[in-house]
Amino acid sequence: MTHSFDALMQAFPMVAILRGVTPDEVVEHAQVLLNAGFRLIEVPLNSPDAFTSIRTLQERFGDQALIGAGTVLTMSQLTELVATGAKLMVCPHTDVELIRAAKVAGLYAMPGFFTASEAFAALHAGADAVKLFPAEALPTINVVKALGAVIPAETWLCPVGGVTPENVADYLKVGARGFGLGSALYKKGQSVTTTQANAEAFMSAWKAYNK
Repeated sequence: MTHSFDALMQAFPMVAILRGVTPDEVVEHAQVLLNAGFRLIEVPLNSPDAFTSIRTLQERFGDQALIGAGTVLTMSQLTELVATGAKLMVCPHTDVELIRAAKVAGLYAMPGFFTASEAFAALHAGADAVKLFPAEALPTINVVKALGAVIPAETWLCPVGGVTPENVADYLKVGARGFGLGSALYKKGQSVTTTQANAEAFMSAWKAYNK
């Protein structure tokens, strides 16, 4: 099954970041995320045996969700990601060559940026979304509002870092279109029940904003 990044983001524009998850627990956590309505899941490559988790998720849920790797830093990591069959590459920085290579390989690319120059460089390289990272390092609401005035309106501008169910609406009001969700959704070692509750809280916040 082929997933459209745009279609999945339009339905529910939140990427679940499972940093620190292990291969023996990843399926259970992903299942409750899917049950809550998430359709984009990334496992950062600084997680234990991350490619095993990514491959497992792709085999188990690849027909239901867009699976990918986060914290992709090198071409060799991109090559290994392609081999898993997963279709989403997320990185914390603006590496134009990495973005272009991901697009040539048929992946969706969601690079990080911190300045307008980096955002435009990423978009010109073919990025499908740009993540403002680390968002908590900035007076983010003002920054998102300012960036929204110059970045094309159709851009998936996604704050990552410090996003909570309580501030989702504030971001959306000033021009954010999506999010990457880290520790407010999943922390290493937490229970599946906690992941479920956090996922449902984010979905409730999204639904409340779109009533």
